[in-house]
Amino acid sequence: MEHIVFLTGRLAQRNLEKVLAAMQPPPFTWEVREIGLQVAGLMTADMVRRRVERPVRADRIMVPGRCRGDLDDLSAHFGLPVERGPEELKDIPRHFNQMAQHVDLSAHDIRIFAEIVDAPRLTVSAIVARARALAADGADVIDLGCLPATAFDHLEDAVAALKSEGFRVSVDSLDARELLRGGGAGADYLLSLTIDKLWVADEVAAVPVLIPREPSDEASLHAAIDAMRQKGKPFLADAILDPIPFGLLASLCRYQRLRERYADIDIMMGVGNVTELTEADTSGINAVLFGIAAELRAGAVLTTQVSGHARRAVKEADVARRVMYAAREHQSLPKGYTDELMTVHAKRPFPDSDAEIAETAAAVRDPNFRVQVSESGLHVYNRDGVRRGTDPFALWPHLGLEGDAGHAFYMGVELARAEIAWTLGKRYTQDQPLDWGCAADRPAQDLLHQCAPGPTKKRPVARSAEAGATVPAAVAPDAPANASPSVTKETEADADDL
Repeated sequence: MEHIVFLTGRLAQRNLEKVLAAMQPPPFTWEVREIGLQVAGLMTADMVRRRVERPVRADRIMVPGRCRGDLDDLSAHFGLPVERGPEELKDIPRHFNQMAQHVDLSAHDIRIFAEIVDAPRLTVSAIVARARALAADGADVIDLGCLPATAFDHLEDAVAALKSEGFRVSVDSLDARELLRGGGAGADYLLSLTIDKLWVADEVAAVPVLIPREPSDEASLHAAIDAMRQKGKPFLADAILDPIPFGLLASLCRYQRLRERYADIDIMMGVGNVTELTEADTSGINAVLFGIAAELRAGAVLTTQVSGHARRAVKEADVARRVMYAAREHQSLPKGYTDELMTVHAKRPFPDSDAEIAETAAAVRDPNFRVQVSESGLHVYNRDGVRRGTDPFALWPHLGLEGDAGHAFYMGVELARAEIAWTLGKRYTQDQPLDWGCAADRPAQDLLHQCAPGPTKKRPVARSAEAGATVPAAVAPDAPANASPSVTKETEADADDL
């Protein structure tokens, strides 16, 4: 059985041992080593190199998730793999379970058509800029949405500009003339052709998307499909997804019948009628719709980002198609693959109980504040004790920061984050932004380099009450106990990191 050595700090050692001992059945044998620092979150590769003697009798070494430095170099130093674990030690069992699954979320079989609905009103450069952003979020095809009774004089220029940048392009119009212009300019797809407009597909090389004359007119869609199959030309078929409460269920049944009738055709599903016209968080809606699309084995989904609440629809679609593909191919529930679609709530928001936080707080011997969140509320503690509550304003009088603006600002930010996390049921980690999944961009951390100290983490200067002179403070109160690894003092980090 594999043997793993876990490196940690004094404050986390006991909790880490409890978590590892509770893993049943144990997938490995283990040893916990405290390497002579108080808080594990400040561990660095250089520190490990200095403090851990060779040889290490193990198959691999695991360091805290926020350990900074080059672990490849460290692996070469010890002659065995050195890896980062999860950022929270309570997530270790889940971490190893995910590793055992070896889930690959790079694979999918649904193309995302992202529509620029107001393309005629945008300049060519604006269209290209919008396309770049959509592609960065996961769009495979840029759909130019034409508008009724609105001239699109630069349609050909827009198609040419997008094609010159390597984008696949579709033109979306009810006007056959615009479809012909788009196809003639080099568009890859045309949305959409009824049985009455199939002649357009004979004039250009673009692949058409076939739709019924009316959503309920399934026979007209079947006739268009049969005609295209007889011609031996490629196409996609869209049964039209209706909004709630105007036939969503009936339209889903149409898609099912379409797949049952034509087992091998390429199906498109347009989801904007549901995501845009339902005032609910779109991450969950997209998850369900892409689950349906995965079961249908649809080849494409058309989506939009018009309403403010649907501003992340393409990114959500990209995550959802990968998760649902993995679930279908592994014949497992869409659970445990990624947290990116859980934008508002966390599955395990409060990893630490009140008793565990109190136990950690009792071991603290410095004046720097730690902030943690449990199911009961916010906990702010240092060597002087624990302050508990659910309202940052109620906690403020007990912090004694009236004369320290920098530290007060820092604690205001952290307590606001903690209150939001507690209210919504999200995971909170001091000095880290809240994780909103794919609902917001989050810059990747560069764990290979040490961070420069922030302005509220520098050693402050205290003012003499008698002469007004400035003297160095005995302790830096503006450096939080749970600070990021940019802080140089070992006590200034999260006591519950790995």
